[in-house]
Amino acid sequence: MPDPMTIASGICAAGALVSTWQLRRRAVRAETEIGLLQAELAAERHAASHDPLTGLPNRRAFYRLAATLLADAADRPLIAVVLDLDDFKQINDRYGHAAGDQVLISVAERLAAFAGDNLVARLGGDEFAGLLTSPTVDGRWLEHASRRLCDTLAAPIPLGGFSLRVTASVGLAPVTCPGQLTEALDRADAAMYRVKSLGPARSRRQLVDSSPLVD
Repeated sequence: MPDPMTIASGICAAGALVSTWQLRRRAVRAETEIGLLQAELAAERHAASHDPLTGLPNRRAFYRLAATLLADAADRPLIAVVLDLDDFKQINDRYGHAAGDQVLISVAERLAAFAGDNLVARLGGDEFAGLLTSPTVDGRWLEHASRRLCDTLAAPIPLGGFSLRVTASVGLAPVTCPGQLTEALDRADAAMYRVKSLGPARSRRQLVDSSPLVD
């Protein structure tokens, strides 16, 4: 006949194993839930700071990130860039909003590729901005950079069975310290609108404001 103490010990051991297994299951489930919550939180944070269509930082994130970059610039020249697509409303009207969205996505991808590791963002609508490092604030270098950017954006964009070319008006202005960010963006924006005001017959769609900012 089995020893009652042995039976009791076996029952206790089995119960301990079951309890341990249940605790492990609960721990795994809790870790999974925490992981899901962290992923959801990260997704919410990303959505709050990025444009849902292009994936670029949005206006609020751009200003926050730009201020951080300027604070760490260590006297390195930085260039504020503002660009606006020309006649974008006509694209939506003629080809539909799906085509317009694809144009915006393509422009965002090309701008990001042009900027490399530098900061670029979609401010809203068809307006984009960037903060680019520069070896100099010489007007000729800025002119060359703006021309290359315009050429990059003007390459044909495939849209289903056809391709579409878009042009952009671009304005640039130097910025050298955090307090000049807003002023530099305003000057780049003003330069961009001076280009746009020249009308469709102009041969160039970029303008550089390379005059120095006064602290």
